[in-house]
Amino acid sequence: MHPIDQQLAKFGETTVLCVGDLMLDHFVYGDVSRVSPEAPSLVIAVGREEQLVGGAGNVARGIAALGARCIFAGVIGEDESGRALARKFVDEYGDAIETHLLVDASRPTTRKVRFVSDHHSTHLLRADWELAAPLRPDIEQALIRACLHALPRADAVVLSDYAKGVLSPAVIRAVIEKARELGKPVVVDPKGTDFTVYRGATLITPNRKELADRSEEGMSLYTARDGKSQGRALHVPAYPVKVRDVSGAGDTVAAVMAVMLAAGADFEAATRAANAAAAVVVGKRGTSTASAAELRSRLLPAASLTAEEKVIFDWSILDERLAEWRGQGLRIGFTNGCFDLLHPGHVKLMTEARAACDRLVVGLNSDASVRRLKGKERPVQDQQARAEVLAALEAVDLVVIFEQDTPVELIRRVKPTVLVKGADYRIDQVVGRELVEEFGGKVILVGLAPGYSTTALVQRSAANSAREPAVTGAKPKR
Repeated sequence: MHPIDQQLAKFGETTVLCVGDLMLDHFVYGDVSRVSPEAPSLVIAVGREEQLVGGAGNVARGIAALGARCIFAGVIGEDESGRALARKFVDEYGDAIETHLLVDASRPTTRKVRFVSDHHSTHLLRADWELAAPLRPDIEQALIRACLHALPRADAVVLSDYAKGVLSPAVIRAVIEKARELGKPVVVDPKGTDFTVYRGATLITPNRKELADRSEEGMSLYTARDGKSQGRALHVPAYPVKVRDVSGAGDTVAAVMAVMLAAGADFEAATRAANAAAAVVVGKRGTSTASAAELRSRLLPAASLTAEEKVIFDWSILDERLAEWRGQGLRIGFTNGCFDLLHPGHVKLMTEARAACDRLVVGLNSDASVRRLKGKERPVQDQQARAEVLAALEAVDLVVIFEQDTPVELIRRVKPTVLVKGADYRIDQVVGRELVEEFGGKVILVGLAPGYSTTALVQRSAANSAREPAVTGAKPKR
């Protein structure tokens, strides 16, 4: 199983507590073809309407869409919008989202109505019903009790702050302090620029406006300990995608970050996954979510290529692919070999190599190169057959055939971030180590799968053939 698949498989075992400002997102779609005779305003001929769980509820939807379980705590008003939200949680998400909705009769349920041109996917107008004010003390205390009661069952926490009053300083401090006590990561999707109230949180994501304004630039991860920066930031460029709607993109980032951390991922893996998920949702209309399958397709786009498309003979094509990947800020890995008879040891090497990078290039010795290295009886399979078998592996993004006896020239061309070889080598024996380190990359040795060797397999096959009786056309004597 590919490492990304292993990570995604853990989603179904995770639970995330989400707390924040719940709202009802109401979309009105229609055609706009004229100006009102009553005033200089556009007229929308309504074609359809859609109501969705929004605000912090969209984070909960995002968690559920990934296959994880969500416990949601929030506040609604004693009105039809609040009742509609309660019904939607039950009817559309069932056991995937466990809700703790406190009713405050003194405030309306936040509702946003967006009028959208169906033809151009353009937002024309938004109307809001809301009260951005602190919660009543009794509601605030009830919310804190609900959160603290749910926390032991959660693997991570999201605080989704839309500044409507639900996430008061008291609620924020109570949740963060209890989560830290239990060792649960806390992801905050903040509102505004003063983050001091969130002190103690594990991760704070960019605010929604910043994400919308700078979405084409991707995401950057800054890590700190004891208030001090831990070195250079990791920047993950945005995926090239046609942006249709940025509504809910920040919610998706928070949801994916939380689920990834809940599943045991590190910050870098969580950032890359969240960036990929954001690319999925901005390509959809409305406040959308990303499924685990959609996330996987973004993280492993090369899986859709045919084996023939992965095999490169012309190094100028290699240069084009490398330039495209580098332009996206992707980490490029490299490994090489003859790979005459592919066995589980080779598969383990490819899988672990791909786990250490974003795109894996495999250098393959040509037939002439293998004969010079292994003898005139090798290779058992020609270079085309060997390349096609390698290219069929999902972990492999490109197979490049080289004529030289060593991959030094190819490594110089690829300039990999990571060079991977089997642990039967020592670091100082790995061909190209100096080049890769000169480029600022590193060498990784992968443990071998015991009992597998191409040479041993060839020798065993030859020995078995020698023991088999000769078959002739003569009839047996009676």
